[in-house]
Amino acid sequence: MSDERSESAPAPEGPPVRPLRRGGPALNDPTAFSSHMRNARSEFEHQMERARVEFEEANERINARSGRNLFMAILIGVGIGVVVLGSLLFVKWAFIAFAVPLCLLGIFEFSRALQQAGRRIDVIPQMFAGVVIMAAVFAGYLTHWLVTFASVVLVIIWRLVAQMTARDGRRYGDVVSDVLLSGFAPIYVAFHGSLTLAILKQDHGEYWLLAVLVVAVAVDTGAYASGIAFGRHPMAPRVSPNKTWEGFAGAVVASLVAGALLGVFMLQIPLWAGLVFGLAILLSATVGDLGESLIKRDLGIKDMSSFLPGHGGVLDRLDSILPSMVPGIALFFLLSPMSALA
Repeated sequence: MSDERSESAPAPEGPPVRPLRRGGPALNDPTAFSSHMRNARSEFEHQMERARVEFEEANERINARSGRNLFMAILIGVGIGVVVLGSLLFVKWAFIAFAVPLCLLGIFEFSRALQQAGRRIDVIPQMFAGVVIMAAVFAGYLTHWLVTFASVVLVIIWRLVAQMTARDGRRYGDVVSDVLLSGFAPIYVAFHGSLTLAILKQDHGEYWLLAVLVVAVAVDTGAYASGIAFGRHPMAPRVSPNKTWEGFAGAVVASLVAGALLGVFMLQIPLWAGLVFGLAILLSATVGDLGESLIKRDLGIKDMSSFLPGHGGVLDRLDSILPSMVPGIALFFLLSPMSALA
């Protein structure tokens, strides 16, 4: 063909072609090339080791300031979030298989923490009361309330009988404290946990439950991030020294933004109603967080358990969520008539 060159055609004139070089010996020299590659690999390994050390030092500084393993906390938090989102958005009744065992684990965790602090509390009756209270949600509101009351009475009577048969000379004040804690535990964990199911069973309840969870998490995240970055003034130093007013300000902003966005776009309620929703969850989440901190300080412990690396115990993650179910279900009945979902 006309555009093909003959093998005997002279090579085009130009500067002579030299072997490629990279900062030193020619690459076509096997010895020089091998030496160059060893040096390059050594430099790369040195840079990687330096980056690893810097990352670990930065991670240690963050962990020291935050008081937990932040990487594991984020990893576990994302995993839990995926399970919750997947169940609520696609198969809402699958959420029960996640929520009920989690609440029972919280009851066990709380009971064990009380026992380790020297309190007398009966784990098996507490677990039984938790199952009954959560199951009663599906029998109607009146039945739910009656079963909750009966369960509290049951665990109190159980503790009184157990104390009378023990004959261990326990002081009167300690006995009263044990009895009150026995009645408080089912309400604190099981009853609040059962309200998640009460919201879930409503028409479009999965969206309202998801909104409560997201705003409560936004409150925690906003308070944590703002407190780490700007925290200077303690909010409740005797209860929780790490909580600051700057962190609370971050929680306010996060809750209002999350409440407004979720209210308008997911719950389809007016903007002002979304702001009210966010503010209500902010208050309940903050009270719940401080309340659990007060309980742990009274028990002399940092975390309820070490079940969730980077988070502590189950209740350490549910401290702001469980109390938020009270305004959550109240706001469902108050605001859902305004929703376009209805």
